[in-house]
Amino acid sequence: MLSFLKQCLSAFCIGIALILASTSANAQAIQPGADGLVKVRSAYSVEETVARIKKDIADKGILFFQAVDQAKLAADAGITLRPSTLLTFGNPPLGAQFLTSNPYSGLDWPVRLLVLQDEAGAVWAAYTEFAWIAQRHHIADREQQFAKASSVVESITSTIRSR
Repeated sequence: MLSFLKQCLSAFCIGIALILASTSANAQAIQPGADGLVKVRSAYSVEETVARIKKDIADKGILFFQAVDQAKLAADAGITLRPSTLLTFGNPPLGAQFLTSNPYSGLDWPVRLLVLQDEAGAVWAAYTEFAWIAQRHHIADREQQFAKASSVVESITSTIRSR
């Protein structure tokens, strides 16, 4: 019996290892790191990624605040920077609830989503994971709101996700 259990456990571990190996690139692209960043690889150029995200934000009725073309600002200062655009958007009635728990959480609201091209030419959308923001600001009384914010930004980034 013990031998059978060891074989089952071994087969299970091998199966898990194979699943992880086959999905590791995608898992890394959508799982937050220790720094709280969620990075989603885009299937599109920076310009198309920004356009798709802005369209989805508008389609969802979310307030879009601004797009900051960081590469252009750098170029204006005589600095070369790969394409990089910071988008800010949000739902004030939702975001304000975080501020009522801890006013310093305003450092992380409205939502910020960075679209950038890396040194290899891949395009990424990155944002700070909301559980990490909750932990950073010691907010323990807004679980439903953080879950809602997470699901919305996951939905928005699904429109550009590389398959």
